[in-house]
This record gives sequence, structure tokens and C-alpha cells, in this order.
Amino acid sequence: MIMVLLTSSSGFFQCTKKLFLSDRATELQIKEFARKNAANALSVANMVMGMASILSSLNGHHHAACWLVLIGYLLDLADGAVARQLNACSALGAKLDDFADFTTFGIATSLLLRTSDLLDNILCMCYVLSVFVRLCFFSSGIPFMYRGLPCIYSSAILASASLLSGGSMALLRVIAVAMILFMISQNFYPHDRVLESQAWKKVVYAGGKVIFKNLRILTRTAKTNQCFYCYLFLMKFEPLTACVY
Repeated sequence: MIMVLLTSSSGFFQCTKKLFLSDRATELQIKEFARKNAANALSVANMVMGMASILSSLNGHHHAACWLVLIGYLLDLADGAVARQLNACSALGAKLDDFADFTTFGIATSLLLRTSDLLDNILCMCYVLSVFVRLCFFSSGIPFMYRGLPCIYSSAILASASLLSGGSMALLRVIAVAMILFMISQNFYPHDRVLESQAWKKVVYAGGKVIFKNLRILTRTAKTNQCFYCYLFLMKFEPLTACVY
């Protein structure tokens, strides 16, 4: 009888130990999965913002479409930083990032041009193609340097210009053409980590503030955009913000 009880107790403790170890292993697996896919989740969120922006543009909600592109901009800045911090850069992450960038900063941004005639349609297609070329073929091979202006910045400029100008199509067309030329150019642009160490970033910030302060009519929307500009600047030059997969 005693032997049976001892055997039963031993079996119970063994089962408890296995269950505890199993739970601990499961917890570690969950943490590892979260570590590896945190940046990927941000890339997917960026793509969702892009799709939402596309739907907003198609339904005539151009103001919301611009804000969704800018939210995608922040998410794109964050996913690289998270991947670097968690040491989770991967081939899958790079592909997801490219797909998300093409959705948000290619298709969604081109629709901010509000295609209304043939020339606008052609400009829209040229913008999408330039983003495609920039993502597929442009790699400088030089540390901390971009070849061609990254599409994320082109989109942020277009979306911000649309918000600040009230959707002025003449201005957006000019900026879109300029951004296309910058994206497909062979010029080199310093990586964010280089910009962080440059004193002229303060000049960029001050210039933006001056533009906002000298607006003739500082509407509620303009004040909101001014606050968002300050937030974007802080995000842009945060030391952990920049990462390339």
C-alpha cells in the first residue's frame, strides 16, 4: 500500500513538473515569436493604413487619406527601429516592408493626386512606377547612403503638402513631378543615422516652424498640422527610429 502511494506521489510530481516545464517552454516560445514578428506586425499595420487610405481616396475622403499615409509613415519608421532593437531583421521582414511601402507610399500616395483627367492619370501611373523602380532596383551598396530619394519621404511631403494647401492640385502636381525625379535620380542621400548627427537638422526644423508661423490664416487644421509636424520631427530624429532591413 505504501509503495503504491509513493509511486502515485512520484507520478503526480513528475506530471506537475512536466506541465510546469511545458508551460514555461510555451511562454518562451510565445515571447520568441513576439520578438521575431513585432516589426513584421508594424509592417502589416503600415499596409493596412495604405489600404485604408486607398479606400478613403476612392470614396472622396482625401483629408483622411492624407492622415492615413502619414500614420503609415510613422509605422514604417518604427518597424525598422523595432527590428534592429530586437535583433529580428529577416528576409521576410524585408519583403513585408517592401510590400507595405509599395501599398502605402506608392498606390495610396498616388491617389492623393485625385485623378480627374488623362494627364493626372498618367502622372499617377508615373508616380507608382517610380516607387516600384525605387524599391526594386535602387541600392547604393554604400553604408548609410540612399541612392534616389526613399519613397517614404516623398509620400510624407506630398501628404503634408495636400493637408497644408487644402488639396491644391497645381501644387501637388508640381511636387509629385519633383518627387518622381528625385526618386529615380542617381543622386545619393545620407541615411537617417547620418542626418541625426548633423547640426543642419535644427535648421530644417526651424524652417518648418517659420513656414507654419507665417501662414496668413492659422486655422484649426493648420494648428493641428503644426503639432503633427513637431511630432514627426521628434520621431524622425529619435536615435532608435532609423533602420534599414
